[in-house]
Amino acid sequence: MQLRNQMKAPIYVYYELDNYYQNHRRYVKSRSDRQLLHGLQYKDTSSCRPIESSNGLPVLPCGLIAWSLFNDTFTFDVKAGKLNVNRKNISWKSDRDHKFGNDVYPFNFQNDTLIGGGKLDPSIPQLSEQEDLIVWMRVAALPNFRKLYGVIENDIDADEVITIQLSNNYNTYSFGGKKKLVLTTSNWLGGKNNFLGLSYIATGFCSILVAILFALIHVKFPRPHRDASYLHWNRKSSATSR
Repeated sequence: MQLRNQMKAPIYVYYELDNYYQNHRRYVKSRSDRQLLHGLQYKDTSSCRPIESSNGLPVLPCGLIAWSLFNDTFTFDVKAGKLNVNRKNISWKSDRDHKFGNDVYPFNFQNDTLIGGGKLDPSIPQLSEQEDLIVWMRVAALPNFRKLYGVIENDIDADEVITIQLSNNYNTYSFGGKKKLVLTTSNWLGGKNNFLGLSYIATGFCSILVAILFALIHVKFPRPHRDASYLHWNRKSSATSR
């Protein structure tokens, strides 16, 4: 891939999935937030069905969301050498601090004949530091979505050729989905988000139409200024006297 323009750090690396319904009711409900926070101390994982146990033992983290963890990997090379992708602090701090316990450790995860997605990083013991999982478990509202993979902390010059090596592990072909890799930067307005921009434009346009409608109503049926009969206590007393 050859860049047209210079990209200044930080450069955000996203993977994008299309036609993937993370907002499906059964999928969204198949998790246990209390288990993620308290670990195996919390026994009631019936909400995680059908992925709540394996080989007669509980699964941690349980549920369809964790079981389908995205597991493609990417490396980036330029002429000067390999680009370092920082994969720390890619998740929300509030999720790490309040939704995933510091003393919670994976147990019996992806340890059956039926494997859904990726395994957790064995070099990271605590669940609160498994940031790939934390990012993945914040489910998307739309069928086409992006999730943060990492951050490149070096500038990339214009006309630079980036060689991308990927491990194509995640099966999106069975449901007609697509995978994309997105490199983007941000400015003081934030990153590019077409949906958010279009929603703001639509909301503003509707607000203008409503304002015009109320203005026309006011012009056609004007309310007299300083008319005390419109005060609610006057209207109440008038109704009582009748």
